[in-house]
Amino acid sequence: MMPLKIAFFDTKPYDEASFNEVNKRFGYDIKYFKEHLNINNVALTKGVDVACIFVNAIADAAVIDELVKNGVKLIALRCAGYNNVDLNAAKNNIKIVRVPAYSPYAVAEHTLALMLTLNRKTHKAYNRTREGNFALNGLMGFDMHGKTAGIIGTGKIAKILIQILRSMGLKVLAYDVFPDMAFAEKYQLEYTSLDTLYRNSDIISLHCPLTKETEYIINKESIAAMKEGVMIVNTGRGKLINTHDLIEGLKSKKIGAAGLDVYEEESAYFFEDRSNRVMDDDVLARLLSFNNVIVTSHQAFFTKEAMFNIAETTLQNIKDFETGKPLVNEVTA
Repeated sequence: MMPLKIAFFDTKPYDEASFNEVNKRFGYDIKYFKEHLNINNVALTKGVDVACIFVNAIADAAVIDELVKNGVKLIALRCAGYNNVDLNAAKNNIKIVRVPAYSPYAVAEHTLALMLTLNRKTHKAYNRTREGNFALNGLMGFDMHGKTAGIIGTGKIAKILIQILRSMGLKVLAYDVFPDMAFAEKYQLEYTSLDTLYRNSDIISLHCPLTKETEYIINKESIAAMKEGVMIVNTGRGKLINTHDLIEGLKSKKIGAAGLDVYEEESAYFFEDRSNRVMDDDVLARLLSFNNVIVTSHQAFFTKEAMFNIAETTLQNIKDFETGKPLVNEVTA
């Protein structure tokens, strides 16, 4: 029996290394392409069984129609999010699977890294001392011990972050439409309303899914309700924050610092080297101009353990499809 053929889009060297290693146990025929899937290159999937895509792929109705015509039977997302896939177009035409979790520890730890870096300004200190400047002026932070962190969304990632923050002596306020009261009691956190969280938090971290209800949950009105000088960290989804309102909050000093691993218009820049081009995204350029903003390129997940888990889960999803087993990670409309 011939091994399944997989067209792997948006390939980076680290993808190829991790998938090749894990594929030694699966034996699939993987062909790697550097471009992300779109209508202009969907022809590359002719004669292929599976299209493996990432967050920047364009799997709209037109692309899905072409995939089906080309004989593709499965779209294997190697990420958790699937807002770039037209689920209605895929319904009854092609199966879709995803990787619901890579490493909650990786994202929680990156979130903490952003908090600590913004607070203690270690990125600035690094640049200064490299140039022989050992002055401390402008580098003052605050003790995180005793401060209040507001956590929006209390899934796996948030729960790990909460445990870390509690161990550091922070008070934690949380908001979730499905509160876990047993966890709250164990780690002494308080579930509260969004308004109370905004008014009382020194640091706010976003960990909720992107839905119609949470889109732009951070906006002009919510920012106005926050403490002066609040720190906002987002390692969730870009559209949880209205970036224009965030910029206004930074300009007015209402927001004291922001750490962003995601950005609502990130697809044109994130995961790519654009250093030799003029940046034509004025909003992103403005964000990068603030000395109290750190933007990382959707790298919170990026650890060796997470990359192994992504490859393992993706190829196991494909194996389950091939052998007719229940698709535990299937995405449906």
